[in-house]
Amino acid sequence: MKARMHIKSVEPRVYKAMLEAEKQMATFNIDPKLNELIKLRVSQLNGCGYCLNMHARDARKLGETEQRLYTLSAWWETPFFTETEQAVLRLAEELTQLTNRGISDEVYAKALSLLGEQTLAQVIFAIITINSWNRIAISTHLVADQD
Repeated sequence: MKARMHIKSVEPRVYKAMLEAEKQMATFNIDPKLNELIKLRVSQLNGCGYCLNMHARDARKLGETEQRLYTLSAWWETPFFTETEQAVLRLAEELTQLTNRGISDEVYAKALSLLGEQTLAQVIFAIITINSWNRIAISTHLVADQD
């Protein structure tokens, strides 16, 4: 695959705003490993190889297990994820695939009850942001680094 454009150079102002959003999200109450699971699951759904490669590496650096990384695409079929992680992953799936039916009241209520309003808002922003990064990477053919 060949990169189509280097969007960071073509439109640096908006790219800088995206990076600033990432800085703000680093201050959120979201556990860093859960944040990487969000990024990975959304990237799986969107088919973003660049982001999958980056966030799998980042998750491993944080101590995420290979078992959980390998089973993330079928998280609901395993006992490896906590109730909170399951609620967040379900929310991430519904928010990423809005055209299916939007976010159900059940999924929203479960996430709210487990996270509280502020952390839920932060999780929503994390999901929205990785969806944006996926779309940037896919549309411009960002090429994943090889280890």
